[in-house]
Amino acid sequence: MRVVSWNIHWGCGKDGRIRIHAIIDVLRKLNPDVICLQEVASNHAELEGNANANQFRQLAGAFGGYQPVIEPTSEIYQNNLPRQFGNMLLSKYRINQVHRYLLPWPPDPGSPAGMPRGLIEAVVDAPGGRVRVLTTHLEYYSPVQRMAQVRHIKYLHWEACERARIFQPDPTMDPPYQLGYRPGSAIYCGDFNFTPDSPDYQELIAPDDSIALPLVDAWRLRHPEIARAPTAGLHGFKWPERADCFDYFFVTDDLAARVTEVEVQSETAASDHQPIVLDIA
Repeated sequence: MRVVSWNIHWGCGKDGRIRIHAIIDVLRKLNPDVICLQEVASNHAELEGNANANQFRQLAGAFGGYQPVIEPTSEIYQNNLPRQFGNMLLSKYRINQVHRYLLPWPPDPGSPAGMPRGLIEAVVDAPGGRVRVLTTHLEYYSPVQRMAQVRHIKYLHWEACERARIFQPDPTMDPPYQLGYRPGSAIYCGDFNFTPDSPDYQELIAPDDSIALPLVDAWRLRHPEIARAPTAGLHGFKWPERADCFDYFFVTDDLAARVTEVEVQSETAASDHQPIVLDIA
């Protein structure tokens, strides 16, 4: 099973032009089973390069053999036209449940900028067994908001593990109650907007005896002695000040032994972030 996560920067490359076809070409070459994208836009002509097209629709159409899940975390109406911005997941494998979460957005006087943030969860029937695949894009400007979002993700993970532990099907209930089994086993990915030395990162992977399946940084599983490859700041983009890692895969510890590779694809300049790839046996 191969999962690719990528903040596509609405398809805007180093030259300031939007080329969704370049994003699609890179993804096709990587040949993932599940695609997790952040910063997908629709009807946002004011964004650099003019992101006026419906990129959710473009990407879903380009990967017709995949089941798409969209989550516009920001939806602003202008002349009755929704301007959308957010996350997207596409799966080659059958998705049997989808859950969308709006993450905390506490007021922060020290950082008034920001936008709503969300988390997509898809329960996927993968070859190695059912697994939850989740993707997100956390707050950049406000450490207060970002920490609140990390803690909520950790709570949601605890909740899922506990629900999996006590799950009992009841065919006598109405259909909306019959969601079926939702495992604790999970892959979390996306643009977390923290660096590996930050308190947010430490909070997410900190041991917690109440969580049956703790989260593990997949990069450290495969490359414990190798400096982490940067996922942003390459190819001369304006930010960050130096190349660093903002994009991650975290897996539950029951999947740790099955992680065969974690890579950063550094060649493309189609976005200000690089795609990251996780392979699981």
